[in-house]
Amino acid sequence: MAKDKSLYICSSCGYKSVKWLGKCPECEEWGTLEEETLMTSAARKGISKVSSSAKSNVKILNFSQIEVEGNYRYKTKLKEFDRVLGGGLVQGEVVLITGNPGIGKSTLLLQAAKEYTEYGDVIYISGEESPSQIKNRGERLGIFSDNLFIMSETEIETIYEHLSFKKPKVVVVDSIQTLYSSNSDSIPGTPTQIRESTLRIVELAKNYNISFFIVGHITKDGKVAGPKMLEHMVDAVLNFEGEEGLFYRILRSIKNRFGSTNELGIFNMEEDGMREVKNSSEFFLSDREEKNIGSMIVPVLEGSKVFLLEIQSLVTDSPFGIPKRIVQGLDKNRVQILSAVAEKKAGVAFSTKDLFVNIPGGIMVKDPSADLAFLISMLSVCKGIEISQKIAAVGELGLRGEIRKISFMDKRLRELEKLGFTGVYVPESNRKDIEKNNYKLKLIYLKSIDELLERMR
Repeated sequence: MAKDKSLYICSSCGYKSVKWLGKCPECEEWGTLEEETLMTSAARKGISKVSSSAKSNVKILNFSQIEVEGNYRYKTKLKEFDRVLGGGLVQGEVVLITGNPGIGKSTLLLQAAKEYTEYGDVIYISGEESPSQIKNRGERLGIFSDNLFIMSETEIETIYEHLSFKKPKVVVVDSIQTLYSSNSDSIPGTPTQIRESTLRIVELAKNYNISFFIVGHITKDGKVAGPKMLEHMVDAVLNFEGEEGLFYRILRSIKNRFGSTNELGIFNMEEDGMREVKNSSEFFLSDREEKNIGSMIVPVLEGSKVFLLEIQSLVTDSPFGIPKRIVQGLDKNRVQILSAVAEKKAGVAFSTKDLFVNIPGGIMVKDPSADLAFLISMLSVCKGIEISQKIAAVGELGLRGEIRKISFMDKRLRELEKLGFTGVYVPESNRKDIEKNNYKLKLIYLKSIDELLERMR
C-alpha cells in the first residue's frame, strides 16, 4: 500500500516545504508551517473516473439566455449592515466576517439571521456554542421566529447532506475553524480543514442558491486565520473592528464582488444587541468649543458614504534629540511627508518638535483629501490661531506645496451643509465643478500653502 505523501505549508503566506521548519523562510513567521497530506495516485484515479462519468451532465449556458431574478438581494432593517454588503445579501453569496474575540460578530449575525427569516428558513450552525446558549442570547436580544433553526454540528459532510436536502435561504456558520472533513486526517482549524470545509460551502451556495455567512478567527496581527486562499474563495470579506472598552463597532468591507470595497458601517453595542448609528458624522465629532486650536474637520469619503472626522494635532518642543511622531488614525508616512512640506513651505521647524496626531473615534483614514485639514490643524497650533468649529477643509497636498483637486466634492459639501457648517477650504482646481451648484457654504478657494498662510495671518 502506497504511503501518503505530505507537505508543510505556511498558513500565513503559503510557502511550501518538504520538511517542517520552525520559521518560514518567505514571511519569516514562527510556527506557521502546518502539515498537509497530498492526494494519492489511487485517489486521483478515483476522481478522474468520477469526473469523466459526470462530463455528460455539464451544462454550458449562453450568456444572453441566463436569467437573473429581479429581487436577488435579501435586506434587513439594519440599513448600515445592508449598505456594507452593497445593498443587501445576494442570493448564493458567501460572506466571511472576521474580528477580535468578543467584539459582537455572533450577536450581529444572530440579529441579521432573524431578519432574513422573512424570506424563508434560516439555519444557524454553531460549533462553539450549544443550542441552549444561543437560545439564551437570542432571548436577551428579543429574537423569536419559527423559521430560525439552530444546528450544532461540525462535520462538513453531515452539514452538506442536511443543507442540500433542507435548502434554506440563509445559513450562518460560526465558525469555520470548528468545521472538519472526515476525508482528512488533520485536526479542525488547520489550513487543510478550512480549505476543504470552505470548498463544500461554496459548492452548496452556488448549486442550491444558498447565502452563507462564515465567521472566521483572526491572528494576533489582525489577519484572517487560515490559508490566504480562504479570502479568495468567498465573495465578500467584512472585518468587525472596535476599541476595547468602547461601545461602538465599525463594520468594514475589505472585499466585495457585489458592492464597494470601501464601505463602513457604524454600530453601537447596547444591552439588547447591536444598534446602527444613523448619523455617523455627529458620532465621530466630539464636543467642540466655538473656537479651537489644533482641531479641524474634514469630510472623508469611505465607499459611498461621507464621514465628518475631526483631526487633532499637538506640537511641542522636543526635550530629546530625536523628535517623536505619534500618529493615530492617519498613515504615519503620510504625516512625515506633510510635515516636511509644511517645514519647507511654511517655515515651521517641525524637525525639532514632537508631533502628536489623533482622529477621535478609532477610524483609520486613507483618503488623501484629509491633507489640507491636517496641515491647518498643525499650523493652528504652531501659530496660535483659533479656528471656528463651523469651518472645514478638504484637499490633497502636493510636494511642491500645491493644493490638488479631489473627487466627489458635491457629496462632501452636502454633508457639511446638512450638519450646519458655514465655510470650507477647497482646492481652486475644483472651482468649475463647484460653481455648477448652489451651496449655502462660504467657499474659500486655495491654490497653494502660500495662499493659506496669507489667510491665516
